[in-house]
Formats: sequence, C-alpha cells, structure tokens
Amino acid sequence: MKITEQVWQLAEPLVRQNGCELWDVEYVREGGEWFLRLYLDKDGGVNIDDCEAVSRAVDPLLDEYDPIPDSYHFEVCSAGLERVLKRPADFERFLGAAVLVKLYRPKNGCKEFAGVLTGYHDGDVTVTVGNSSLTFEKSEVALVRLRVEF
Repeated sequence: MKITEQVWQLAEPLVRQNGCELWDVEYVREGGEWFLRLYLDKDGGVNIDDCEAVSRAVDPLLDEYDPIPDSYHFEVCSAGLERVLKRPADFERFLGAAVLVKLYRPKNGCKEFAGVLTGYHDGDVTVTVGNSSLTFEKSEVALVRLRVEF
C-alpha cells in the first residue's frame, strides 16, 4: 500500500472528528526534503485552528504507526479555493464550476483552457469554453483545478 493511502486511512477518522473532510494526502520531495501534507476542506472554509487541531490529533498517530521510513516535514493546510480535482467524486461535486484544464501537449495551439466543468466520464473531462464544448481524454490532461473568477 502506498504511503499516501496508509496516511489517509490513519488520518481520515481524526480529520472527521475535528469537523473537516480530508481532501488529499500528498507525499512529495521538494528541495531535497520530504513533505507530508494533509489538505482539508469543510463547509464555510478551513481556518488555522482547524489545521492546528488536525495536526495535533494526527501527529502522534503517525509517530505510533510510523508509515514513512524517511525523515519528513508534516503540514496540514486548506485545500484552497483553486484546489486540484483528482478523484471522480471531486469532478462530480464540482460539475458546473469554473475550472482550468492544463494539458500535457497543446491542442488547437493551447495548453490551458479556462471554462465550466460540464462533464466527466472515465477520466475524460468536458468543459464549456464560451459557446464551445471541449472534451479532453484522460491521457491528455495534466491537471484540472477550480478557478476563482473575480
């Protein structure tokens, strides 16, 4: 089982006990150091107190079960307004929302498309850009994130 899956299983009950939803778990190497990040969500938004409470609840459990062999920095943060959509449930939840789709290679001369998420099926993403509906295959899509419009 991957480290992120193990951490998810350990952390999720404690995150829920603290009134939040676990949005994502990330274990990445940055600048030669490892970082374990929990991203939280909740109705009305996540604040610093939520992050601190979850951190204090999860940290001892990570020490006890020790799912990560390397030395790492542990961070708990908000998923943010412009969060990345990864799982099918994320796409279903945000149908009709403004998104930014980034592609691996240009399509029609562009690698980024800003529009409204209008469909998701087996990894394929459909967005409406202006009057056009565009569908991108899973293999084309590097990233889909929510987009805040001002």
